[in-house]
Amino acid sequence: MGSILFWAVTVALTLAVAGLMVAALARGRAAGASPAAEFDLKVYRDQLAEVDRDLARGVIAEDEAQRLRTEIGRRVLSADSALRAAADQTARGPARAVTAGAVLVIVAGVAFGGYALLGNPDLDDMPIAARLEAAEAMRAGRPDQATAEARAAAALPPAPAPADPRHAELMEKLRKAMEARPNDLQGQELLARNEAMLGNYAAAARAQAMVVTLKGAGTTAADLAAQAELMVAATGGIVTPEAEAVLARALKLDPANGIARYYSGLMFTQSGRFDLAFRFWAPLWEASTEADPWVETLRSELPDVAYLAGQHRYQMPPMRGTAMPGPDAAAMAAAQDMTPEERQKMIRGMVDGLMNRLASEGGTAQEWARLIRALGVLGDTDRAKAIWAEAQGRFKDSAGDLAEVGAAARDAGLSE
Repeated sequence: MGSILFWAVTVALTLAVAGLMVAALARGRAAGASPAAEFDLKVYRDQLAEVDRDLARGVIAEDEAQRLRTEIGRRVLSADSALRAAADQTARGPARAVTAGAVLVIVAGVAFGGYALLGNPDLDDMPIAARLEAAEAMRAGRPDQATAEARAAAALPPAPAPADPRHAELMEKLRKAMEARPNDLQGQELLARNEAMLGNYAAAARAQAMVVTLKGAGTTAADLAAQAELMVAATGGIVTPEAEAVLARALKLDPANGIARYYSGLMFTQSGRFDLAFRFWAPLWEASTEADPWVETLRSELPDVAYLAGQHRYQMPPMRGTAMPGPDAAAMAAAQDMTPEERQKMIRGMVDGLMNRLASEGGTAQEWARLIRALGVLGDTDRAKAIWAEAQGRFKDSAGDLAEVGAAARDAGLSE
């Protein structure tokens, strides 16, 4: 019933406005031009009669009377031309009305057709205040980390038996060692990496939280971003209030941290604040490279986020960064869905390719650091040590580059 009433009122108003516009166009300017021209002609006729009376009384001479008649005659001809033009315009009124009517029909058809496709008369009004209130309610209603982890764990199928019993045995030893020595920073870092590789994200997040605690004032934005990413993975993709707090700490240390910016934007999409998500994701896209793990998500979702944020003309610009070849975080994440044998084969192939390229062509400190970390993940300690030793000689004159590669060596469990 409400829908019928909406369309009835809309059609009635459209027809009323269209009728007024067509009538005005049909009348044109004739109604305004004709009375003025007729009044001017009457005045000029009176002036001619007044000239004749003045001449008869001897007030003006004959030559002056003739000059006045000539001037008034020109004005009479001008007014008569105006009357004829108004008459022609009135005669063209029906044709103009037909044209105006056709235009209005087209405009009305497009408007009603567009609304029929995109609009919904049954929806209630959604003023901005109500939408912001609803978004804040969604954000406040998020589950805490423990609840979200429990729900995600309950939705997962039973974990398969480990394909490599030896690796499972080593993991049990590592877990027990960390229970006995919780303040072992390198051990906690190793535990976090390996739990994440096995898909035990909740355990990995707890180990990474210990890493952050043990580092104290030395904690970096990358450490906090890694913790937040593991927390989100443990909840099945939900950014909880606890994860939000960790992200805020990471962004405070480094506002340009890509992982923290990505998950902060994701948090706002989950609460309906697409305007705030767009502020995180749009600049992140421009600063990214093809190697960044969030690129594919942004490529598919940023246009929709922009539209929902009111940026209807937004077009994704090219990324400013350049891709860096070699195994990256996205590839490592994709490897989680493979069998251990497939995962090892894929990562090792990418590592070998990067190693060969660095040996023949050289590369940046970031690429050398990536190679060392990848070898550490593979457990190839001997080659990782060899690469680390070579990198020390290559970057000995650049303290910043050497520090970056050294951080990778520490992450891989190598001694400096």
